[in-house]
Amino acid sequence: MKIFIIAVSHKMPIWVETAIQDYCKRMPKEVPIIIKEIKPDISPAKEAIKIQEQLPKNAFIIALDERGKDITTMQLSEHMSQWQQLGKDIYLIIGGADGLDSTFKKTCAAMFRLSSLTLPHAMARLLLVEQLYRSWTILQNHPYHRE
Repeated sequence: MKIFIIAVSHKMPIWVETAIQDYCKRMPKEVPIIIKEIKPDISPAKEAIKIQEQLPKNAFIIALDERGKDITTMQLSEHMSQWQQLGKDIYLIIGGADGLDSTFKKTCAAMFRLSSLTLPHAMARLLLVEQLYRSWTILQNHPYHRE
């Protein structure tokens, strides 16, 4: 299983790229995190078209949205376990400054929210990658996560 993060954004600051690369390197080869950036457009509808172009047919898509389901780290690890059993790649979508197109969101298998706080795009992306790594460590009984 590969985890793709498709993010509508401008180039990330070096410190964000460095931190994200660090977490991505920690992931096992059988569960890599691959980030694809899409340049922002005039509207979420136009961004949705660009996102769709990056998705294979029958992709398992999860939208990250402020109105999505609020999940805990433990719940994310449970989802990750289920994703592995699907035998499909997973596509996590981070929209642009105006969010994701409402029509696009209806095509997603799920919608999660990273936080009730408003996060800058760079922080949202870093938080997502760290939580994916943390979820994987939970599944491996690795001591990274402490509860």
